[in-house]
Amino acid sequence: MGTVSTVDAKIAGGLEVQGPKALLVTNASITAYDHTAQVDLVRGGDVLVCSTSQFHLLRAGMGQSLLFGLDRGAIEIHAKTAQDDLILTPDLRFTLETGGTLNLSLRVTRNGDTCVDNAGANAPTMLLNDSFSAAVYRLTAGQHVLFEHGNLREVVDSETSPCGCPEPTPIPGSISANAATALSPAQRAALEHPFPAAASQDLAPTPAPAPAMTEPKDGEAHTQISTTLVYTPGQPPPAASAPAGAMPVSPTGEIPAYASADGKGADQGPPPKTPPPAKDIFHAIGRFFHRMFHPGDKPNATSSAAQK
Repeated sequence: MGTVSTVDAKIAGGLEVQGPKALLVTNASITAYDHTAQVDLVRGGDVLVCSTSQFHLLRAGMGQSLLFGLDRGAIEIHAKTAQDDLILTPDLRFTLETGGTLNLSLRVTRNGDTCVDNAGANAPTMLLNDSFSAAVYRLTAGQHVLFEHGNLREVVDSETSPCGCPEPTPIPGSISANAATALSPAQRAALEHPFPAAASQDLAPTPAPAPAMTEPKDGEAHTQISTTLVYTPGQPPPAASAPAGAMPVSPTGEIPAYASADGKGADQGPPPKTPPPAKDIFHAIGRFFHRMFHPGDKPNATSSAAQK
């Protein structure tokens, strides 16, 4: 039926691989990569399978008649017709009412919108049938229409958006300086900042999902962070611990006068008060009970000495 380059598309079905080319024998399925794949027909002409599009090519009827099937995406058929040629989309069936030269651009989006451009004065007249109803639409030479959701009763008969493959994006710096000066400001802007036409026409590949997290292999460093958050209403947050060797800082942000510049000891004032020894604590408790039971008596140095 035809040949296609194995570097341009993923190919399945009845085929023979001959070097970089695949010979399509029967019931072939072609899924283009991220660029257009060209199928050269044995009977003459070609089919352009636009980037990421899914296309089928089968034998149909007698002689060199073919069935062109489009699952999703876009194709362009440039070839003379055969008697029993047939074109299928998920919603529509195209049959030939007259012969002619096909310059047909066809695009099917994910929601079923089907764009058809039957370009050329010598294009054949085709009958379109809805797979789910008895509706019929006659498509004549030069017509450019859009069937919303693949419905023959919802027709935009003055469609202007392209139905085939998007124009290849020029590579910045690929034209000469003289040619660049002849471009309009809009053309230069498009060259410097190319618009992803394939994405806008539903022909861009689906982004790969983010890689899943995997367990570390033996011998690999693996960092884990674990903490517990505790909140007690009415209590101030805990003070952060200072690193070793850091100078003490007062609540007002000032460095105490007794702290040395290197943070190792006192050199400008008295050190902070230390808690009283245990003996002084017991003396204070004794004086407290003495004043409680003898309110009029004041302990003197003698009694204090006796208590010692």
